[in-house]
Amino acid sequence: THLYVLSGKGDQNPGSQADKPAGFHFMESMLPKAVKRRVHALKRLQVQSANIEAKFYEEVHELERKYAALYQPLFDKRRDIVTGTVEPTDAECEWHSDREEEELAVSKGLEHDEPILKHLKDIKVKFSEPGQPMSFSLEFYFEPNGYFNNAVLTKVYKMKSEPEASEPFSFEGPEIIDCEGCQIDWHKGKDVTVKTIKKKQKHKGRGTVRTVTKQVPNDSFFNFFNPVKDAKIWDEDSEFTLATDFEIGHFFRERIVPRAVLYFTGEALEDDESLFELLKLSLLYQEQDDEGDDDDDEGDFDPKVSFVCLY
Repeated sequence: THLYVLSGKGDQNPGSQADKPAGFHFMESMLPKAVKRRVHALKRLQVQSANIEAKFYEEVHELERKYAALYQPLFDKRRDIVTGTVEPTDAECEWHSDREEEELAVSKGLEHDEPILKHLKDIKVKFSEPGQPMSFSLEFYFEPNGYFNNAVLTKVYKMKSEPEASEPFSFEGPEIIDCEGCQIDWHKGKDVTVKTIKKKQKHKGRGTVRTVTKQVPNDSFFNFFNPVKDAKIWDEDSEFTLATDFEIGHFFRERIVPRAVLYFTGEALEDDESLFELLKLSLLYQEQDDEGDDDDDEGDFDPKVSFVCLY
């Protein structure tokens, strides 16, 4: 009976007071004094356990950093093969596949992004150094192109691995708490994250109609480097977009970079449909202008193309 009271329902967060059922506090208050003392002692042990778990994940982060250095020579060779810097030997090209005759069909994505992504040479994951706050960075390396001056576009994801003082029982490992993009130095007229539209405006007094031109946000992969940060425009959509951004950053780190060739061939796409939907939602810029923008044709967007173009 005591174990049942301690565990409660398995799908609830034991650290969140707001999420506990109303009867939970009542049941705990009805426990005999001796049992209640034991419960409090066990909760203290649980907090200590969460703190140890936090240290465990800090060491996991260090282990990831160590093995990232071992992976890097393979990733460098992959980059050289992809960019045509070196040609693999016949022995390196030996690979049997039952799907060699299958044709990979890829839908059209954001056409204005595709020419830019063709200049993408490599993506690297960098982990924070020892002694620094826990984080990882995604680095997108581009060859010289006619769209922007940056050689590298970066996205930094800041993490923490410690229980919340107010809800220590909710700790489930490291979590991304913030992200920082970078400023893209676009060439004049080449910024694909905005578009120019014309709108007709009618003067309320005179009744005359004029045409005005203005720039509005445009759907683009490159909005990924400009996460929502302005607290003045923060709302539920912004919170959802940022949460999705965190998932995509983790997805790049854990799936795209280590298994790039399988995304290029399409073999890894079958299991990742849900992530593509998240990517689609995240890459759509949160438009702040309201009137008239909905009339523009946004076109069809398939994020698979962005993934395939990456390598």
